[in-house]
Amino acid sequence: MNSSTSSLIMIILLIALMYFFMIRPQQKQRRQHADMMSKLKPGDEVVTIGRLHGVVNEVNEKARTVTLDCEGIYLTFDLIAIQRVISHADEEKQQASDQPAKSSAAAGEATAADSESSSTDASESASEEESAAPADSAVAADSDAAEK
Repeated sequence: MNSSTSSLIMIILLIALMYFFMIRPQQKQRRQHADMMSKLKPGDEVVTIGRLHGVVNEVNEKARTVTLDCEGIYLTFDLIAIQRVISHADEEKQQASDQPAKSSAAAGEATAADSESSSTDASESASEEESAAPADSAVAADSDAAEK
């Protein structure tokens, strides 16, 4: 009786482990994919399961299909063929409106950094020329001594 009870407990433990390590994560991924597909709209950049990159042109909820614009070529896929969304159309618009303010501040910093680096480059090249001059004179002295 003791042997059969321990084997029964082992089988139940094995089934519980399989549930927590295999079935539950798959359900979570399926739920995340369904949420992602429900938020899909025209203008979103996506990647299909075949690694084709495109922009969503149309989403047909009844037929569960999506039409992608791949550089002027329009292709229709099942919704399940969309692997991931690279960027949403709303995020791109928001980043575009935030970018001009950041780019003007970054341009001012870049100009200051360029002027510092050009002065550093000039001083480095001057020190390189000074260090090269003694080496050239030593070579010239050696060649003069060899001629005599």
